[in-house]
Amino acid sequence: MLNLAAVSAGYGGFQALFEVSLEVKAGESVAVIGPNGAGKTTLLRVISKLIDARSGEISMEGRPLENVPSYEVIGYGIAHVPENRRLFAKLSVEDNLRMGAFIPAARAKYAERLEFVYSLFPRMRERRHQIAGTLSGGEQQMCAIGRALMSGPKLLLLDEPSAGLAPVVVQSIFELVRRICKEGYTVLIVEQNIRQVLKVVHRAYLLETGRIRLSGTSAELLDSDLIKKAYLGL
Repeated sequence: MLNLAAVSAGYGGFQALFEVSLEVKAGESVAVIGPNGAGKTTLLRVISKLIDARSGEISMEGRPLENVPSYEVIGYGIAHVPENRRLFAKLSVEDNLRMGAFIPAARAKYAERLEFVYSLFPRMRERRHQIAGTLSGGEQQMCAIGRALMSGPKLLLLDEPSAGLAPVVVQSIFELVRRICKEGYTVLIVEQNIRQVLKVVHRAYLLETGRIRLSGTSAELLDSDLIKKAYLGL
């Protein structure tokens, strides 16, 4: 579904990614793991065209994304839940969800998609009239994921969904990610909580200093001496 071939990217004189190649197949859940500053967020920003790749090729279902402006990426079926949620803080929960369904194809199924999101996140139904900026961190993350799902995406990009949340809330967020995967969504998730995310996804890539260092199934990475020593403290 999604293919990156030798993609390099950066900001000004700083290069964050060096010839990164990866793929995500339809129905898969794939993680990109690694330390702070490894280039994980940059990778998602390149895929959703918030920044342009300096070299390499990106395609979605065989359609190249090189010349696609960022505002058209969602029309290709890619929905991005950014780091720190980026909700419309002064709008209600339901208005935030409505913003996720702004493309014509999603508008036509608005009521159906809204009911689906509320069935997935019952708390959002309870909070639908509440101002999004007054939600707890975990509730804001649910709202941000729900907003992305309102477009009916083929590929869901999740950037550090557990960041800044209390440990008990982190567990519930990963359980929600697990449920989304079970619903058949294709998910690419960037995450520092390596132990938790490898329990949820099918495959993973280890990104260090802008380069893919290791890849394999989640079981293979959990069993890797490199992962155990550098990231799991084993």
